[in-house]
Amino acid sequence: MMNFSLVDVKNITSNEPRSNFSEADLENLADIIIETGGIIRPLIVKVTGVESYTVVDGHFEYYAAVRAREKNPRQAEMVNSFVIAPKLEDLVLKQVVSLQGIDSSGKIVTPHPETTKLEPRLANLELRLEKQFNEFKSEFLQERQRIDSQFKQLENLIPQKGEQSNPLSLLNSLDKDELSIKLQRARIPDAEKLAKAIEDARHKKPKQVFEDYRDVVKSVKNLGEKRILTIIDEWSRS
Repeated sequence: MMNFSLVDVKNITSNEPRSNFSEADLENLADIIIETGGIIRPLIVKVTGVESYTVVDGHFEYYAAVRAREKNPRQAEMVNSFVIAPKLEDLVLKQVVSLQGIDSSGKIVTPHPETTKLEPRLANLELRLEKQFNEFKSEFLQERQRIDSQFKQLENLIPQKGEQSNPLSLLNSLDKDELSIKLQRARIPDAEKLAKAIEDARHKKPKQVFEDYRDVVKSVKNLGEKRILTIIDEWSRS
């Protein structure tokens, strides 16, 4: 019915106004999200385009995640979410409405905690979701450690030439046209588009430089682990 995924907060929108929620409450939950590394109650979102989503349930948690990303972009970049399959959207929406209720205008509303009692089956559902999230988080951290280890191994294999011949230095110093030429020589597909994406992402950095190769992968859209490894390998030989 739904896929459990980590979704980039900047790719999510909400039709619920942020002003509907207390900024103090959002600030408090944002700090907790940063401290714990995520939200226990995943957002429920639907796909609205290529890598774009809108919140179906969890608007308060979404805005808290937005605030957490504002305070700590690196640690709070992703948020755990259930992504609804388009063909099941109506059924899932009915389930959300049945659990939360609707007001006179048809808008989904969350009952006040003091006026409702959580049924045992809902409590069990939250426990299962929390367990699933913790397992997913553990797998994500293991994969992140594996990638970091692979990058470090590659960096150790890179010949120590001048600073300007280091692949990371080249990614931080070459302009779009120079990057495009280097990428074409390394036989990287869509070299011109990728060069522009690298330059654009670099200019958005606070110091306009990438900190390391993992930072490059996270910042440049559609780059990916395999392509950066190919770039490092090819540029290290030249």
